[in-house]
Amino acid sequence: MNPFAQGPFSPCGKTVAFTAASTAPTPVQAANYEPAGMSGQYLIVNSGTVLVYLGVGSTSTQATANSAKITTSGNAIPLLPGQSVILSFGMNSYFTGVADSSTSVVFVTPGSGL
Repeated sequence: MNPFAQGPFSPCGKTVAFTAASTAPTPVQAANYEPAGMSGQYLIVNSGTVLVYLGVGSTSTQATANSAKITTSGNAIPLLPGQSVILSFGMNSYFTGVADSSTSVVFVTPGSGL
């Protein structure tokens, strides 16, 4: 593990965005410029006022499948309105999401750190 992974979050790639709606939009890939195996952390911000079911995957198809609304169990990660969180996934992951209602813009920044 990268020793900087325990330090403050540092961006290691361009921020990407998608607008979550009632159906998942085309997934976006957050390219990480760190050497392979050195990172895989992402700052994720739900800038909207509605819950978003975040789908993540190593392919766009997997990310879309993982964004299904959760009724009893599922692979989506609930993002509360206005929430920002740092999570770890595979390098160069794909992201998309389904909004509980209306729409919400979600930003994803690849990086390293907490």
